[in-house]
Amino acid sequence: MLSSRYMTTTKNLPAIMKKIVDGTAPDKFTVAHLKGLGFKSSNDQGVIPVLKDLKFLSPDGVPLQRYLDYRDTSKSKAVMAEALREAYSDLFHISERPSENDRDAIRGKFKSTHNASDSVANLQTATFLNLLKLADLDSPKTKHAIIEAPIGKSMPERMREEPSGPVVPNLRYNIEVHLPATKDIDVYNAIFKSLREHLIV
Repeated sequence: MLSSRYMTTTKNLPAIMKKIVDGTAPDKFTVAHLKGLGFKSSNDQGVIPVLKDLKFLSPDGVPLQRYLDYRDTSKSKAVMAEALREAYSDLFHISERPSENDRDAIRGKFKSTHNASDSVANLQTATFLNLLKLADLDSPKTKHAIIEAPIGKSMPERMREEPSGPVVPNLRYNIEVHLPATKDIDVYNAIFKSLREHLIV
């Protein structure tokens, strides 16, 4: 997996992510919402598809559980680390702990995987390395806590809704009977009599 998304400039990326931590989650994270946060430049709008590939946002821009988890400052860097390991897993094959020292190899991976030009590969590389500054690769993995669940319902609430104790399966069988084409009513009577005797209890 290797996200092809990038920002044309990452100058405001740390500030945008800080706004995510400081503010409440919107119904949808749109360009209008981004502008409302104070980031009016079109150069900043590339953060939205980046956040979608990181699974912070759904494809239509709805904040997912990972977005909410990131707002918890005690685990923000761990959440970002896990998101990067998923969205850029190919880069972690280059190095378990990719860094600025791996820039050339990372840029080459973007070029070979996405047939990117030098300029685009440079932007993709810069986006990844600047996201990496917001992550702690030494933090415990948080995958167990990152579940794409509707925001309005927490996991404990969902667990309480699930029945406890043994679950009795409720099975239903659908049996199709293909009747022969005949005008002899006795044939049909014989078929249904056999069904009653062997299937109906």
